[in-house]
Amino acid sequence: MSNSSIVDTSTPCLISPNIPSQQFSQGTPLKLGILASGSGSNFEAIANAIQNGQLNAQIQVLIYNQPQAYAAVRAANWDVPSVLLNHRDYNSREDLDWQIVQTLQQYDVELVVMAGWMRLVTQVLINAFTNRIINIHPSLLPSFKGVRAVEQALAAGVKITGCTVHLVSLEMDSGPILIQAAIPIMPDDTPEKLHARIQLQEHQILPRAIALAAQQLQALNITS
Repeated sequence: MSNSSIVDTSTPCLISPNIPSQQFSQGTPLKLGILASGSGSNFEAIANAIQNGQLNAQIQVLIYNQPQAYAAVRAANWDVPSVLLNHRDYNSREDLDWQIVQTLQQYDVELVVMAGWMRLVTQVLINAFTNRIINIHPSLLPSFKGVRAVEQALAAGVKITGCTVHLVSLEMDSGPILIQAAIPIMPDDTPEKLHARIQLQEHQILPRAIALAAQQLQALNITS
């Protein structure tokens, strides 16, 4: 079902930092590796931002861990290579992350984007891509870490929630925050309605976060 059928796109939001989109097309294209477990809507948002000239990057590879993940279909539609690394085939999280690292290096990835990647990462991946892994999470971190963040927000009775992109550290849903988008919670919100509105903001801030990360990497001379 399309989110547009249940989402009021007029809902006010606040994005911070709110950087002009024209800033995102400068510099050498950044080589991205995207990790996804589900529908891949954020993959699509990144691909669209690149196509529209809002983000100067190229997607080198999609890695997915669920055989039925629709993200793989989206990747095929964009002619992006995809690699299935089913976590059930590995004896430990470290073994999975080692294969992820090998795949990312094979595709010459500079920045790793966890776009709905529903696996905890280990030091194996973090050490291989230090300060080069970002994650998007459907809450205003540090509130409501972990799974079912939307349901957590509704249960807590907070009046504002949103989404966050941050650099990944070993602790779940932690690390320096790059950008956030805040939206009000409506009296009649259900988890489905609220998640759909948050997802619209995820699609706005994730390309911006990639651009911000690219600027930081270029300043550190990490990228080529």
